[in-house]
Amino acid sequence: MKSWWFGGAFVAVYVACGSDRSVDARRGVEANAGIGPPAASAAIDAVAADGSSDVAASVAPRDAARSTWLPSAAAASEPGALESDGAGGAGGACPEEMVLVEGSYCTAPQQVCKRWLDAGRYRFYRCAEYASPARCAGPREAKRFCIDREEYARPGDPLPVAHQSWTSARDVCESLGKRLCLESEWQFACEGEDMHPYPYGDGFHRDATACNIDRMDLGRPNSGLRDLRAPVTAHPQCVSPFGVHNMSGNVEEWATLDRGRTPDRSTMKGAWWLPGKNTCRAATLGHGEVYEGAQVGVRCCRDAT
Repeated sequence: MKSWWFGGAFVAVYVACGSDRSVDARRGVEANAGIGPPAASAAIDAVAADGSSDVAASVAPRDAARSTWLPSAAAASEPGALESDGAGGAGGACPEEMVLVEGSYCTAPQQVCKRWLDAGRYRFYRCAEYASPARCAGPREAKRFCIDREEYARPGDPLPVAHQSWTSARDVCESLGKRLCLESEWQFACEGEDMHPYPYGDGFHRDATACNIDRMDLGRPNSGLRDLRAPVTAHPQCVSPFGVHNMSGNVEEWATLDRGRTPDRSTMKGAWWLPGKNTCRAATLGHGEVYEGAQVGVRCCRDAT
């Protein structure tokens, strides 16, 4: 790991030692934010001043012991914060602000990239086009659960919350009568039964205009990471097959590993606004449960009724 100080922000750059788990299920630090040249690598270089290959960059505050923000009772009672008095989502199976995800989940999809965006040593990160259809090479599992339609935002704030650790995100979800998603739940809500690598369009072609991804203006040395969060309602085309919004880019989202145990039960999904993999299966596993960053937010799940 390499790290630097920039404008009060601690920049940690992790060298990838894991592979994309859509093909290889080995656990390790996944380069979810793998950078491709020339403009993409320059974007990270501007913040981290690093020339390393196969990197995932994250920005954390210097003091990790930040107070946890939880919704107040008044905020939780506002429309959309908790269950509504109406029928709720999916015929009452989920609260109004959540989506019912139900179907057959592939535990081991094979997603083959036909064309990479970048060249050289960075070429195996951003895929322009995947082969369609994807093939399921493992068993399928029946799933039925609810997931937030949008990234979590404080009532009245258009931007998703950030600076969240796995622990604080868990607390936020539990305060709303929900929980963090299992990684398999998050992935299924993102890719659907047809195992789309990308949660928008036809699912097999990368589109930098659909979601808040592939931003090059990440920041400058001594100024820290530029806050490029978009409102939770922005990018209406960034919608998964189940109708879940912004599962690629904007803020990265915590989930719980299906078979994880304390203290190794956390994973980060979806990446953020930088030029990274931004696929449904990619994950960042190099951070512990107390890590929080300016690019990390919250999305919750709960059991369907």
